[in-house]
Amino acid sequence: MADLRIIDGVISDRGSKYAVSGCQVTSRADVDAALKQLKRTKKFAKATHNSWAVLLPDGALKADDGESGAGNVLLAVLEGADLRGHLIIVTRWYGGKHLGGDRFRHVRDAAKAWIDGS
Repeated sequence: MADLRIIDGVISDRGSKYAVSGCQVTSRADVDAALKQLKRTKKFAKATHNSWAVLLPDGALKADDGESGAGNVLLAVLEGADLRGHLIIVTRWYGGKHLGGDRFRHVRDAAKAWIDGS
């Protein structure tokens, strides 16, 4: 597993704040290690959602972490960029107001910010 790269404060909307993290991985064990590394930072451990996705040689993996549908959005971004072996984690701290469908746009935009910066 490569070093986890974090882009904090990538999006802010109606009190909700987003960050995006990621690294190269080759297995589910690498994914679990990266999530554990991210959550060592109290701020990320206490986040409302840490949604993630990755395209591995043996198939796609994703988790919404309570942000229903976010994993599918992340997979679509990874597939669109043909980016394999890269874990992308979008973190959201809920700000008290529902974002409706905008939350999916924010997940997509955060993932694209990570890809553009890699």
